[in-house]
Amino acid sequence: MIRKEEWIKSLTKLYGEQEAALTADKMEERFRRFEGAQSGGGWLTEKDSILITYGDTLVKEGEPGFTTLHDFLKKYVGDAISTVHILPMFPYTSDDGFSVVDYKEINPGLGDWEDVKKLAADYHLMFDAVINHISKSSDWFQRYLRCEEPYKDYFITCDPSADYSTVTRPRALPLLTKFETKEGEKYVWTTFSEDQIDLNCKCPEVLIEILDVLLTYAQNGARLIRLDAVGFLWKELGTACMHLPNTHEVIKLVRKVLEDYIPGTLLITETNVPHKDNISYFGNGKDEAQLVYQFPLPPLTMFSLLTGDAGRLTGWAQNLDTPAPGTTYFNFLSSHDGIGVRPTEGILSKDEQQFLVDSALRNGGEVSYKDNGDGTKSPYELNINYQDALASPEESDEIRIKRFLAAETILLSMQGLPGIYIHSLLGSRNDYYGKSTSGILRRINREKLQIEELEKALEGESNRRIIFEELLRRLKIRAAHPAFAPDGPQRVLSLDKRIFALERESLSGEEKITVYINVSGENVKIKNSFASGLDILSGEKTGAETELKPYECKWFV
Repeated sequence: MIRKEEWIKSLTKLYGEQEAALTADKMEERFRRFEGAQSGGGWLTEKDSILITYGDTLVKEGEPGFTTLHDFLKKYVGDAISTVHILPMFPYTSDDGFSVVDYKEINPGLGDWEDVKKLAADYHLMFDAVINHISKSSDWFQRYLRCEEPYKDYFITCDPSADYSTVTRPRALPLLTKFETKEGEKYVWTTFSEDQIDLNCKCPEVLIEILDVLLTYAQNGARLIRLDAVGFLWKELGTACMHLPNTHEVIKLVRKVLEDYIPGTLLITETNVPHKDNISYFGNGKDEAQLVYQFPLPPLTMFSLLTGDAGRLTGWAQNLDTPAPGTTYFNFLSSHDGIGVRPTEGILSKDEQQFLVDSALRNGGEVSYKDNGDGTKSPYELNINYQDALASPEESDEIRIKRFLAAETILLSMQGLPGIYIHSLLGSRNDYYGKSTSGILRRINREKLQIEELEKALEGESNRRIIFEELLRRLKIRAAHPAFAPDGPQRVLSLDKRIFALERESLSGEEKITVYINVSGENVKIKNSFASGLDILSGEKTGAETELKPYECKWFV
């Protein structure tokens, strides 16, 4: 049952009363085909975890990417992972998928919608919705260039002489791009690159198009929908054009429409910004995203393991806002993007941020910068494989792997839904070849893996196998314990600066797990708050005191 009057409330805030009523009528007519669609799958439990991957990270000659991925998951991963986040799987022209040409077509190299449905039969799916911008090669933009209706209003035509100094700039690239149109030269808003043309959500027809795309994704197996770069969605000259009230209103409308047609579909917002702004996308806990990315976690975990001091991580985690019921954090360490520096603002000092930058450079990585709008630049993200981020080239494989497994165990332990990047699960390292041949810094962590070579490594004696098997084991243990429910209570403990410690509890209160993770290279003794406990990671029992070896992890029940 649709709640048209609720749509109109949001639409009125965006477009005024008259336009709101007209737009709601158009929406109702266009979305009739979604009536009676299957539910999206509902809320999350401790059994849920996400594998983040491109559809073609795993390569087999002559075979569609989805087929190769699906076969690998069934053979090697099984039910250790519940959900697969497929990064943009549509035809594109640049940015490794994030310059989408057509939102509703599958990239032929990956397969087709039938292959997506086959994958959805074995795993829940998360789709990427790149709704802030679209490729300049898209049909929509080509029609804009020809000045066709209604596409003339689909994009933001700009006055190049206006003042754009207040606009948030995620990349050190021009904000406006000049194009030749049927009506002459025009400047168009391009936040991320000249090939990624920002959509104009001030145009109601654009919003209807976006909603139609999201409903299509939910209808075709998306239990979760990731709203990429959604903080930039609404533009008002003279503001930062970031996190504007109308952006939040659009997300509220998206949630209403999805709940009306395909209930149980979950929204996750991707906003690589300081924590306060990031969690604003929970709204009141019931009206915007059900999940937000936990962006400070990757850099703070990296900082802890490089310094041997969990103080900054502990202090931040102790002050996390507890999400409302039906909301939670999406925890991750590594992804197709880099390790964000901006999310540490207000948590790490400038010197501590610089320590992360210097460490990444020393360990074979690169640094991307943002334009501050005043002629200066500041670090935006670290481009490096997460395993390599945790150790210098001079340190041993053993140390690096221990730190890496400790980092991933922090991820698995915290309140929220854990997401593991495929290259983390597979124990990959920096891909210098991919970075150097493409000139794209993020390619250092986006390597394409030949399936035959990968299988040999996983079935032989290799560091890949050590990491892969241990992460699968810990994922399975986690899934068997209700205390790790994404929205189960969490209490972060201050015990020793070398130890990241917390207590997790099941929603019923019947199970409690105490987590100890040694982020240092020293042996550490901890006095337990419990008389005795069983470490479900090792099977060993403990009494009133626990000793942790360097980088050792323990889950006590």
